[in-house]
Amino acid sequence: MSMLFTTLFVAMLLPFLAKAPLVFAMNREPGGYDNRYPRVQQQKLTGFGQRANAAHYNSFEALLIYASAVFTAVTFGTVDSLTVMLGWIFIGSRILYLLFYWYNKSSIRSLSWLVGMVASFVMAGRAIWGS
Repeated sequence: MSMLFTTLFVAMLLPFLAKAPLVFAMNREPGGYDNRYPRVQQQKLTGFGQRANAAHYNSFEALLIYASAVFTAVTFGTVDSLTVMLGWIFIGSRILYLLFYWYNKSSIRSLSWLVGMVASFVMAGRAIWGS
């Protein structure tokens, strides 16, 4: 079970990893990083900065789905090697998702998003309806 919670810990870190390129993009704007109104500044970003912003916020959205799947598996006592493998698939797909978003690879980015979501829902579904 600790490996599954390790994947959850890594998933919790991903939104903050995703913030680094966003900060870089905001710093490159005229006037630098606007710490008084960062979200207003983020809304004005284009190109890479806009993609970095979207990747950052999507990481929080995906975390909610994944955490729900992990806690469903733990609650129903269905944590096994397949559950852990699904967790690492989610993590791998989310790391790729960030890279694809930053480098503007939209089609493969969507595919990596789908892989992560399927892994999460399979994990939860196995717990709810049996393996």
